[in-house]
This record gives sequence, structure tokens and C-alpha cells, in this order.
Amino acid sequence: MNLKLQLQQQPTTSSLLSMTTFSTEFLSHTLNFRNHPNRTSRHSNPNSIVTSSTPLLNEGNINNNQRTPINQEQFRVNETRPKLVQNCDFRDTNSIKALDKSCKSGKYDESLYLLQRMVNRGFKPDVFLCTKLIKGLFNSKKIEKAIQVMEILEKHGEPDVFAYNAVLNGFCKADRVDAANKVLDKMKKRGFFPNVVAYNILIGNLCGKGKLDLALRVMDQLLKDNCRPDVVTYNNLIEATINEGGIDEAMKLLDEMLSRGLRPNASTYNVVVNGMCREGLLDRTFEYLDKMISDGRLPDISCYDSILASLCKNGHVGEALHIFKKLSEVGCPPDASSYNTLFGALWSSGNEIRALWMILEMLSKGIDPNEITYNSLISRLCKDGLVDQAIELLADMMESRKFQPTVISYNAVIRGLCKVQRVIDAIEVLAAMNQRGCLPNETTYTLLIRGIGIGGWRNDAMELANSLVNLDAISEDSFKRLNRTFPTIDAHKELAISE
Repeated sequence: MNLKLQLQQQPTTSSLLSMTTFSTEFLSHTLNFRNHPNRTSRHSNPNSIVTSSTPLLNEGNINNNQRTPINQEQFRVNETRPKLVQNCDFRDTNSIKALDKSCKSGKYDESLYLLQRMVNRGFKPDVFLCTKLIKGLFNSKKIEKAIQVMEILEKHGEPDVFAYNAVLNGFCKADRVDAANKVLDKMKKRGFFPNVVAYNILIGNLCGKGKLDLALRVMDQLLKDNCRPDVVTYNNLIEATINEGGIDEAMKLLDEMLSRGLRPNASTYNVVVNGMCREGLLDRTFEYLDKMISDGRLPDISCYDSILASLCKNGHVGEALHIFKKLSEVGCPPDASSYNTLFGALWSSGNEIRALWMILEMLSKGIDPNEITYNSLISRLCKDGLVDQAIELLADMMESRKFQPTVISYNAVIRGLCKVQRVIDAIEVLAAMNQRGCLPNETTYTLLIRGIGIGGWRNDAMELANSLVNLDAISEDSFKRLNRTFPTIDAHKELAISE
């Protein structure tokens, strides 16, 4: 029996808002939040690592302003350096131990000082500890000091491909791709042929930035260097191709991957399923969510969550519920993401009671709600005018040990309170937000300014708006929109704020 039939066997059942002008007037009431009980290196060989005036790289004018979220899989280095005979003078054992200890404890500036002192005394730097120090400095955003360690290693020691990979990884995470490319060239000049991990670092970064053409050029270079691509290489390229060229082009890469004798892993299947679901190709997804099973790979919950989200997005809530009910039977019990998807779909379709039962079922099965669960429920309660219930949930988040409300959570409640003209309470929520270290954004301020203006204090609202635009807390465009809005708003009508 194929997967689709199997799943469908059963029928469906900046600082506190500068309120100096009028905070005294507004903060006379207190918003009572209910008190809820709390819910329940690898290179460690101690040896000497040991500035060179010769720069490692001539980086030129590198743009450091752009920042792109990076998939962690792109930079996971699953390689093991073989144990080497290490070069050190054991007469300086105390310095070696001090250096290793400072590196392990994350005192990287101290480690660099010890390294410089040791190399100045004639000791040869150890590649293992240098690599560890390079990684630590990059992770601490101390890029120039990481480069300095590599310079020391190049001048006084013997860098290897693992050390260069650490530098490549650090530059890519810092979005300095040009510098990373120069490291790759330098490796070749020094007689090191980059391995697949080095190429994956570059390919993954370029794919994450939407530069598929450049990533494919790196792939060509990988093949020219007689380096064999692996599953991670193709997973990065397949995902980027889905984003830029569509699922059909991505499937060609999958075929190429298979022709090289590489077997897809769970990440490959998830990427392809996500792409198919995004394009609404549900039948094709089921034919694929079946090939996986025939290949001996059962779909994981991430695959099913993608299918559920796609079904709900396209209005097939009933079919999504069919699949949801069968998940445990096929070995993939639903997670918080599954419940969040069905909750949102049911509430949006007008079945609020059934949606709330989904939350109760999730809790009864011991699945903890996450930030998305809370924010989704708070937003929908406020949208339907159930603001007090939303405030209770916000208070519940504030008491949680696992996660705290974000600006999204607070904005939803402020929007709901302003909508029912409870401006004083909205200001109290803003105060609580600031006290807990959650910074307001422009949306927060504009929501509250609108609420104050609609509540009858239009002059005060615009005075506040003027102060905030001078502080760059809201933009000139927002100020102009607010200035145009207030003269035309009927103060007795319900506040209409777009979601």
C-alpha cells in the first residue's frame, strides 16, 4: 500500500517610550499579570603553539556590511585529523599547559599573548592548538587576531589543511567570501589541495547568500581539482537551486548526485520535500515522501510538517488532519510544529474550539509549547477581542524558564489593547516590556501612538510621534502616515490596525 493511501485510511473527525509629557496621566492604572507556577574539542593535545609582519591575506576592499543567515550544516566539519608527532621543547612544559588551559577556558586574548611569548623564545607553534585558537577567536568575532594566529603558524610552524579549513570557515561565517577565496588560493600555492570540506564551506556560504552561479563555479573547480563531492555538497546546491530555479532543475542535480553513487540522506529528502510542498506539488510529494520508503528511508517529522503546512496553506485542512492523525502509526509522532500548523489552520477556518483542543492535546501528550505556539495563540486571541486571555498567556510566557516573550508577543498584546481602546493598559505592557529587557521596535511605537490618538489624545500622540522621530525610533514616513491618519479617524470607531 502506498504512503498516501496508508495515511488516508481513516475518515476525518529604545528605552521606555519617552513618555515624560504624559506618562503620569497614563500610568495611573496597573495591568495585573497573573502569577503562574513555573513549568515544569577536539584538539586538546597540550603542546606549544606559538608575530609575523607578513600579512596572511591582501584582502582589499571587502564589504562586511551584508550578513546572511547561514545553515549550520554548511559549516559542520566532520573530519578527523590524524595524530601527528608534535614538535615542542618539553623544557617549557608549564607554558604549554598554561596556553592549553587558557585556550580551553576561552581566554583567547591571553592565549594569543602566551603564543607570541613562546614563539619569541624560539618554540615551534603546534598546529593542533593553533587551530583551536583560530576557531575560538573567529567565534568571538576577533577576526584580525585569528588571522594573526594563522600568520604565526605559517611563519614559524607547519599549517595543515585542517587549520586552513578553520580560517575558511571563520571568514565565511563572517561573510568575507573574498577573503575565504584567497585562503583557498593560498592553500594551493603552499601545496595543499583543498578537501571536500573546504569546498563545502565556500559552496554552502554562496548558496546561503543566493549566489548559485558562483557556487556552481566552485563546484566546477572542485571537480577540476579531482576532489569528490559528497552529499553535503549536493544538498547545498539542491536547496539553492530550488530557491532560484525551481524543483525540476533541482531534481537534475539529484539525478547527478545519484549517478555519482551518492545516497541521499534525511536532509536531502527534507530539502526536496520542502521544495515540492512550496510549489504545491502534493501528489508529486507523495510519490517521492513512497520512493523514500522503498529506498529504506522513512520520512521524518520534518518532512511531514512540510506536507501539513503545504496542505493547510492550500486550504486542504481536512486532508492535513487525516495525515496528522496517522503520524504516530507511521513512526513519526507529531511535534510542536505539527500542532502549531494545525492550530493556526483550524482557527483561521473558523473552528476555534477545535483549534484550542489541539493545544490541550499537545499539552496532554507532554509536548511543550514553543515561542511560535504562544505568539500564534496570543495574536489570534487579540484579533478576536479576547485580550485578557492573551494577557494571561503573555504572563505565562514571562514566568517560563524556557523562553521569554519577544517583541512580537508584546506587539500583539499592545495591538489588541489599543484595538479595544485600553491605552493605559497598553502603556503598562510597554513598561513591562522594557523592564524585562525587550526593546520596542518601530511597530511597537506606531501601534501605541495610534492607540493614544484614537483614544482622544491626538495632540499628545503627535507630540510623542514628533519626539520619537527626532530620536530615530520611528521613520519620517511613519510620522507622515500618522499625521495624515489622525485628522480623518473617527475616534468612536473601532481601531483598525492591519495585522
